Amino acid sequence: MTKIHELLAAGPTHSFEFGPPRDAAGEERLEKTLLELEPLQPSFVSVTYGAGGSTRDMTRQIVEHIARDTSMTPMPHLTCVAHTRAQLEDIVTGYRDFGMENILALGGDAPADGASYPSDFLYATELLEVVKELGDFSIGVAAFPEGHPRSPDLPTDRRHLAEKLRVADFGITQFFFRAEDYFRMVEELAALGVDTPVLPGIMAFTQVDGLRRMAGLNATTIPDELQARLDEVNGDPRRVRELAVEVCTPLIAELLEGGAPGVHLYTLNFPTAPKQIWANLGLGPKP
Repeated sequence: MTKIHELLAAGPTHSFEFGPPRDAAGEERLEKTLLELEPLQPSFVSVTYGAGGSTRDMTRQIVEHIARDTSMTPMPHLTCVAHTRAQLEDIVTGYRDFGMENILALGGDAPADGASYPSDFLYATELLEVVKELGDFSIGVAAFPEGHPRSPDLPTDRRHLAEKLRVADFGITQFFFRAEDYFRMVEELAALGVDTPVLPGIMAFTQVDGLRRMAGLNATTIPDELQARLDEVNGDPRRVRELAVEVCTPLIAELLEGGAPGVHLYTLNFPTAPKQIWANLGLGPKP
């Protein structure tokens, strides 16, 4: 295992995000994606965690599978909403005892079923404290270049983000499409005295409706020009994938050239676009 903040200290990182599958077909696709992206030698990979802990066991199974059966360094996402302190302590202790060294600590969303669940914590800063108490982890937190959707305004968002980053080892952003939003966030954090590395998160989108839905939930701006191009390819998976590659490649290049500490690509458990983006950028293993 390797701690992510140590990797970042050594130079730019290039990493992938995966999510727990929902059915047998999804499990097969995830396994195929892991096999196809492992040769690209990502610095690390992360595994998402469903709202309210809905994928708790599956997330852990995938993380342990990656750690045990591949050469990749995994990082589980963990949210605190709809969890008791005892539940969170059990999860974190389990990761520690398995040998995990990295955790992405998130506030998270409430379960989609609308039911009420016991919740001792609401904010990622509270979860950060638990993770620090229970193990020697490299801890990441989420950042929103355009502001968290629940923040009343951007200055308030930046103050909360700075508070998290003063405790955490690194951050990873929600997806975005304008490099200037990322660089403005970094400048505003620097003005608050925070220089903790924040990795830009970029989405290799696969579905137009799904992209628009997620953008709406996260207050992510889809530029008008991209909206028009999405309309043109909607319903054609191949053309959507090609557009994702066309959009992500120059965006990541601009971010890396501008001094971003790396890139974290949301794969959505599909390998083709990530492989093409990596090839376009000359990332991955060198001959």
